[in-house]
Amino acid sequence: MAYSTFVFDAYGTLFDVHAAVRKHAAEVGPEAQFLSELWRAKQLEYSWLLTMMGRYRDFWSLTEEALDYALQRVPTANRATRAALLDAYWTCDTYAEVPELLKQLKMRGARLAILSNGSPKMLAAACQSAGIGDLFDDVVSVDEIRVYKPDPRVYDLITTRYRVFPEAVSFQSSNRWDAAGAAAFGFRTVWVNRNGLPDEYAEFKPAAVLPNLGGLLALG
Repeated sequence: MAYSTFVFDAYGTLFDVHAAVRKHAAEVGPEAQFLSELWRAKQLEYSWLLTMMGRYRDFWSLTEEALDYALQRVPTANRATRAALLDAYWTCDTYAEVPELLKQLKMRGARLAILSNGSPKMLAAACQSAGIGDLFDDVVSVDEIRVYKPDPRVYDLITTRYRVFPEAVSFQSSNRWDAAGAAAFGFRTVWVNRNGLPDEYAEFKPAAVLPNLGGLLALG
């Protein structure tokens, strides 16, 4: 393989962030999908805003606050589902291709890591639930430096830990803004465009675009 270190974003890339609402969609109500999208959007917005202000709260607290906002914003949403939705977020499903891909990379001798905004407890629970925790050499949370992506200090956690130059790392994310941040830092970046979205951030193009992680092995 051209790369020996593969680093993955977690939420949206390995774990389906909409799985929690989908699991309880009938109870949530007719606008369950909109609720899920708003929940995710606010979760990220809060992380960016805090970083720009030089503040920090862990990602779980932002996840709770974002859901509370979404439940207030969507009049048809059943607020009694709050506890069930939060509980389900701890064990979000992985995308179908993820476990086999990680096994194949591991068999080829690759070093695998997660680099995520998620709190350590969130990431540990998600990995354990999915049965993929043993495949990773490291699960790195921004909680170590109390700054959120796409701040370059987050990506530097990997280069510092492994004592490698950025160009030696293949970084995979389904979030285009995250891929832009990683590309600006110098990683070989793969944008996993699961929803067929138009490209943006033209100045910081990914090295490759895939519809899912299944094609990563072919890139090397």
